[in-house]
Amino acid sequence: MTTSERTITVVQGDFAVSADPAVTLSTVLGSCVSVCLFDPDAKVGGMNHFLLAGAGGERSNDMRYGVNAMELLINQLLHAGARREKLLAKLFGGARMTSHARDIGESNAAFARDFLAQEGIICVSHSLGGVQARRVQFKPVTGAARQLQIAGDAPDLIVPKTPAAPAPDITLF
Repeated sequence: MTTSERTITVVQGDFAVSADPAVTLSTVLGSCVSVCLFDPDAKVGGMNHFLLAGAGGERSNDMRYGVNAMELLINQLLHAGARREKLLAKLFGGARMTSHARDIGESNAAFARDFLAQEGIICVSHSLGGVQARRVQFKPVTGAARQLQIAGDAPDLIVPKTPAAPAPDITLF
């Protein structure tokens, strides 16, 4: 019996875990961060996608916040057979998508790095920062990841046309 390849899209404020070799987890990131965790021995992995660093105060179970997204992803991985001490991480995202506000992407990236360090989870690779969005594809069983930069479309250059000067009321002979 052959297994067909399938892709699971991880949207903002969500996560997915799989031990199926036919599964690829995929997401698109701007200032958000995705943490891809996997246990190479148990052959299980997962991906989250969080929007904001920290815990979110009153909304302690809100997956938009990094701490909640991390805890739920780790707990689901352990439930699926991963061992905490074997988890390895790959980080993506955290771009600066606007220059008009604080750098949310950098805050998200710093949170992810700090969280992993505090939890003793080794980050084997990362692609954080910059100014471009990314599409990330992650094979949870092997830990293989692929990143595609998404080039933003340049805004259309609108050059206002100067109205032609009215023709003088002079007739030349």
